[in-house]
Amino acid sequence: MRASDPHEMSLLNELKVDLGGLQMIAGWIMNGDIIMIEQMPTFGGYAGGLEETTIVDVSSHLIAFTICNADFHLDGPVHVRWGITTAREPLTVAGHCNMAIDANTHLLTSNQYYPLAQPCTEMCLLETAAQAITDTGSGRELMSGSAAAKGVALDYTTGMEARIMGEAAKAVAGMKVETVNEILDKLISLYEGNYRNPPQGKTFQQCYDVVKVTPTPEYVEVYGKAVETLEGLGLKFTF
Repeated sequence: MRASDPHEMSLLNELKVDLGGLQMIAGWIMNGDIIMIEQMPTFGGYAGGLEETTIVDVSSHLIAFTICNADFHLDGPVHVRWGITTAREPLTVAGHCNMAIDANTHLLTSNQYYPLAQPCTEMCLLETAAQAITDTGSGRELMSGSAAAKGVALDYTTGMEARIMGEAAKAVAGMKVETVNEILDKLISLYEGNYRNPPQGKTFQQCYDVVKVTPTPEYVEVYGKAVETLEGLGLKFTF
């Protein structure tokens, strides 16, 4: 099959990529693999605003299961300006999208976490908690995180972020959506003014005992302050 002009050649190249992807999926199916399909719609990008990006997000979920034969779908709406999943707008997209999927299907959904702030800062923990609260309130089954510093800085991820993700999720499990929304509105307002100048955090090696793989007393103290902040907003922690 040959193309006579650049436009046809471009279409052929796209077709080859699509066929390659389908062949890969076919191989996974024959292997008996568990298939996870990931996609991150960009709020403020080609998709547009809140409503348009939510439609794209829902469509991506359906494509993952119908065309790609996914066992579960990994979401992750991201803000075009900040490159994070924890801003107000991508959280809104993620929440509305998953509530639609959860109300009308039995599909397994997940979400990935990219807070802006670095480890060993209260902002990082509050961002992560906000997304965990959104995911739990909208009915997600799985959470994938958390990759602090937008997931792009070497050694800026620790287990403490994952801990607050899990603890915050348990704290709001069973809450009414109206209550969850009230908490989120107050919580996001605590950190969204710091996007241009987030607090300086620390690497894994700086805020963890790398031999025992335990957080330093400083990070434990920061974690405690974040928990106090969240309890002041209405969360009840059980640990």
